[in-house]
Amino acid sequence: MSILDTSPALRDDAPRIVAVPLRVDAADVPARAPEPLASRLLRAKKAYSTRFVAAAIDRDPAAFGLVRDPARAPRPGDVVLARVVTIGQHRRLESPVSRRQILFEGDEIVVAYGSRYAADQFLALLPEDLGPCHLAAAGGLASRVIDQHADVKDATVIEPVGLLSTVDGVVNLADLAPHTVRPAPAVRGAATRVPVVAVVGTSMNSGKSTTLACLAHGLAAAGLTVHAGKATGTGAGNDANHFVDAGAHRVVDFTDLGRPSTFGLPFEEVRDVFATMVGLLAEPAAHGAPDVVLVEVADGVYQGDTRRLLTDDAFRTVVDRVVFAAGDALGASGGVAALRALGCAPSVVSGVLTASPLAVAEARAALDVDVVPTYDLRLPEVALAAAGLGPEVVRPAAGVLGAVGDGHAVA
Repeated sequence: MSILDTSPALRDDAPRIVAVPLRVDAADVPARAPEPLASRLLRAKKAYSTRFVAAAIDRDPAAFGLVRDPARAPRPGDVVLARVVTIGQHRRLESPVSRRQILFEGDEIVVAYGSRYAADQFLALLPEDLGPCHLAAAGGLASRVIDQHADVKDATVIEPVGLLSTVDGVVNLADLAPHTVRPAPAVRGAATRVPVVAVVGTSMNSGKSTTLACLAHGLAAAGLTVHAGKATGTGAGNDANHFVDAGAHRVVDFTDLGRPSTFGLPFEEVRDVFATMVGLLAEPAAHGAPDVVLVEVADGVYQGDTRRLLTDDAFRTVVDRVVFAAGDALGASGGVAALRALGCAPSVVSGVLTASPLAVAEARAALDVDVVPTYDLRLPEVALAAAGLGPEVVRPAAGVLGAVGDGHAVA
């Protein structure tokens, strides 16, 4: 059996075989002795994206059952117990505490359904049934790979055993997430009173997360309380942990809202996830109110959800400044022009290109925007300038944020 490209938007005149052939014959799957489901769930390797479900399993594994209807169409975020059939690109599964668990054929894993857009890895879509599919991301995404980058291995193949269920029905990540997505207009208040800096980029791996982390470090070193998060993308713990390690006082991302991935969701839901997350970050926490919110938007300006988000009121009414991460000088020049055309002119360019002094020189010659080496953002004075927060905001830990300007909106 092979996975076929049957996506109405992507298929050719006839379905085409993609990714790795599926091995699901009984001879290929190691036999297991009969075992109670509760024991299997406790022993299964859980993914980072399912960490809140994993905690519920640890508390009461007997509360869970399985829905095994092979024709059932999963929803984004539905949680599935699956068996690893063939090891491919992802040889490890990120655990709820971000440990890389080595996978073996025959392992049972707890992951969540969703779609993935990753230019350097996979394009994967939500399956239409509970048939064999792929582990499309190490953070725990069950999906069906449609296409892939030439330099990555075929995806790891998994065979769903059944959807996790309780007396209330099929378990979805949103059911146990600590925060609920709310409509964008309902969560705008707090975010419009706190400076918000968005980090966007040319593409995947352009240096967005590192840029945000260095900016967080520099602002925290200046004495500010920093809240940070990632609004879109595919769920994983590395970026959130990076922000914590950099000095962010609170970190929230879309997985805390019960979404394993934002790709493939209706745009209105992506917008509401962004608005809810920024609203949460703008609220006071145990250590007090934030002085600044930093938010990363995944992928590049040309990715559909990103492009729409940058022009939506949910973004434009709360974001004060845009920091742009680029991979090279030409990408920086083209990206700045594209952002200006969208009404989101960046204040600073940084990212992977700044690892090369020659690329920095090229970019500075071509741009009228400051080009700042990523790791220079760790310096308080550089971070404050990049975030548009003057020296007057620097304060002792117990102080109050000073004046930061006339309000919000990218224009």
